[in-house]
Amino acid sequence: MAGLNAAPPALKAARARIDEIDARLIALLVERFGVVEGVVDIKRAAGIPALLQDRIDEVLERVESLGRAEGLPEGVATALWRVLIAETIEYENRHL
Repeated sequence: MAGLNAAPPALKAARARIDEIDARLIALLVERFGVVEGVVDIKRAAGIPALLQDRIDEVLERVESLGRAEGLPEGVATALWRVLIAETIEYENRHL
């Protein structure tokens, strides 16, 4: 198996682009969790639990529909958001 440095130039360029996209995704996740911090404050004040199954179902349906409309392979958005939602609920539970 060829090492990372032995990759063809086109592959190196594609990897660099993926790295740039990953950096933007991280920035968006930081922004998202900034909003989640406000949600925690609202939920704490109102006595609302972190896990709200109706909201989870709504979000999963919405992101899967958005992904499908943009040509993302079926199930990818749902799989990724399940992890994101689980991490968000865990974060909220630690801070409620």
